[in-house]
Amino acid sequence: MDWLWIPITIAAALFQNVRTALQKHLSGRLSTYGATFTRFVYGVPLALLYVLFLHRGLGMELPRTDLPFLLWVLLGGTSQILATAALLASFKQRNFAVGTALSKSEVVQAALFALLFLGEGVTALGVAAIVLATFGVMLMVLDKGQLGVRGLLLGLKGRAALLGLASGGLFAISSVSFRAAALQTGHDSFLMAAGWTLLASVLLQTLLLGVWLSWREDGELTRVFASWRLAGLVGITGVLGSACWFTAMTIQQVAYVRTLGMIELVFTFLVSTLVFRERHSARETLGILLLVGGILLVLNR
Repeated sequence: MDWLWIPITIAAALFQNVRTALQKHLSGRLSTYGATFTRFVYGVPLALLYVLFLHRGLGMELPRTDLPFLLWVLLGGTSQILATAALLASFKQRNFAVGTALSKSEVVQAALFALLFLGEGVTALGVAAIVLATFGVMLMVLDKGQLGVRGLLLGLKGRAALLGLASGGLFAISSVSFRAAALQTGHDSFLMAAGWTLLASVLLQTLLLGVWLSWREDGELTRVFASWRLAGLVGITGVLGSACWFTAMTIQQVAYVRTLGMIELVFTFLVSTLVFRERHSARETLGILLLVGGILLVLNR
């Protein structure tokens, strides 16, 4: 069972790719937070059915729901929403490439937060894998003039860089919190522990974003439910991806799961090259090779 987190993480990355593509189609109909809300509100029924299947169909007991569990879920859910907001805000900055690249520091920060919060360290080979994969992603995202020491230092002075770092940190806290919540249940089955955490998180995030939209964006909730066909697909793929992420992170440490999860960029690179016949620079190709190298190190750490 030690290897099971690998195909589950790859499935999570695939579902995330599909969900992101579907959400882009919603951008013309809904606001940023409205499109994000669809991921949670339409995912609630599926998450509930999954937990009921595990409970009634497979006979698994429901996990305990104590205060520490709820606090971890609250921290994870709010961190995920704030991380998304910070990342979207970084896109609006002039130097958004730096912000995007620094948001990928999530993996490095996740390793640090897991060590601080959960006492989980990574091996020396794991550290090498995380650094190699992160550097590969930065090669792909940053322009040539931003890769040097001077370029990075200049980029760090901008608001986009701060937002990118904040986004990566918040995503890292979110991932570590959800793993902590699942482990807090003390359940014998990692499927039920992950499913119960998923259900609690989507319910909380639906409530939080629903209140925000009704308060700050008049009429947006009506538009969300009017777009139920496409929005429903976003919710289904979103909750399937989250179920895979949560399950993988219940089995394996967050830093390793999130490093392998960057295989999503490999899929994107292959599709653009093989399907759309797009040409890539030597720097981008080197970046993808370093990313693949980091992933292979994680798998063989």
